[in-house]
Amino acid sequence: MSKHLTKRVEDYSKWYNELIVKADLAENSAVRGCMVIKPYGFAIWENMQKELDRMFKETGHQNAYFPLFVPKSLFEAEEKNAEGFAKECAVVTHYRLQNDPEREGKLRVDPEAKLEEELVVRPTSEAIIWNTYKGWIQSHRDLPLLINQWANVVRWEMRTRLFLRTAEFLWQEGHTAHATKTEAIAEAKQMQEVYATFAEEFMAMPVVKGAKSESERFAGADDTLTIEALMQDGKALQAGTSHFLGQNFAKAFDVKYTSKEGKQEYVWATSWGVSTRLIGGLIMTHSDDAGLVLPPKLAPIQVVIVPIHKGEEQLDTISEKVDVIVKELRAKGISVKFDDRDTFRPGAKFAEYELKGVPVRIAMGARDLENGTVEVARRDTFEKQTVSREEVVDVVANLLEEIQENLYTRALNYRNDHITEVNTFDEFKDVIENKGGFVSAHWDGTIETEDTIKELTKATIRCIPNDAKEEEGVCVFTGKPSTKRVLFAKAY
Repeated sequence: MSKHLTKRVEDYSKWYNELIVKADLAENSAVRGCMVIKPYGFAIWENMQKELDRMFKETGHQNAYFPLFVPKSLFEAEEKNAEGFAKECAVVTHYRLQNDPEREGKLRVDPEAKLEEELVVRPTSEAIIWNTYKGWIQSHRDLPLLINQWANVVRWEMRTRLFLRTAEFLWQEGHTAHATKTEAIAEAKQMQEVYATFAEEFMAMPVVKGAKSESERFAGADDTLTIEALMQDGKALQAGTSHFLGQNFAKAFDVKYTSKEGKQEYVWATSWGVSTRLIGGLIMTHSDDAGLVLPPKLAPIQVVIVPIHKGEEQLDTISEKVDVIVKELRAKGISVKFDDRDTFRPGAKFAEYELKGVPVRIAMGARDLENGTVEVARRDTFEKQTVSREEVVDVVANLLEEIQENLYTRALNYRNDHITEVNTFDEFKDVIENKGGFVSAHWDGTIETEDTIKELTKATIRCIPNDAKEEEGVCVFTGKPSTKRVLFAKAY
């Protein structure tokens, strides 16, 4: 199977698209720009969702659900937010179909069924949620309000790519309300840390934590915090954002609370989210020319066992031995599949699970039965070892941890090798065009310079790193004074 994959060096984009389809993660649907997430792809999303949901609840958040449709008058209440998303909105204008009198057996929109007010299909939920919060918040006793929802959103993208950019996608969006500015900023920072921890500890994907420049901020936010990852082709991926919304939405929807001193005050807000684009990030961080490479902590199948046998009798004997191993692995919380299908040869099964990125493969054949051994292969390095059946469970448990760490270390080394400091615009252009990755450069802080650099190089400011050192310098483009370096890159 993997032999039919385009090589990454030949065409990275084609490799990515082919891998998603051939590894059974997702496919394009009958709806232009929308995808069908297949069971294997959805299992990865479920594992992500499970860990993130646990982390959200451990930080005091609760799940709720809000409507898919947002009345246009609510959507336009916060002007910056409405303006920022206006061009991406799908809009419902009618509520009924009828038989088409001019085309037998066909339907048309009933012209008499026009809605009194158009409904926007949510591109993000601030408007409907803050209109709801007005009824939930009266007193300081109602704060902080810490809500998350798992949902789908629609942003009418013209150029789409599976997982990375689709017209409809799945995500979570947190929306919180606080009594003070300090508390809201602390919440936005906390969620940036949650996202970074998830990316690094579960996805094995190193990230840079930082703040967005003014022009890259979320529409309606006072500040946007981000985690930025680097893919194998040298392009950056915005992997999660956390926004300090100030009092913008509270004022737009008149959400006030009575303070301890008895004063009426506007609340302070945050929102934050990650989406199914994380699956795209997972693929592009670790996978290779043979197929997916999945970190064990998120792999739907952590271990696959393949019997190599002649005849039913030998398969039965192998199955007995495997059953013991399966039970012991599952007792340790390890997900395992025993593939005893007789419709595929062992070699075809090996290729399938290699393509699907299963971290560890165990094979047991006639010689293993005689010797009391199994063959253990790891997906990240393709290394194999022969292990006694008594030791295999402990070996596999340790191996899964080792693979998780190795994937992170490998990605971190690549990322660190692709952060390049430059001091002239010629150096800047050379790195962007020929090496790729993050370019660390001084910037004069103006939107005009940022726009010009983007126009000339297609590179954008990915973030102003949280740990950026204060240093005197000059803007790489204008030569004007600058106090810290920011990270530029081409991005998805």
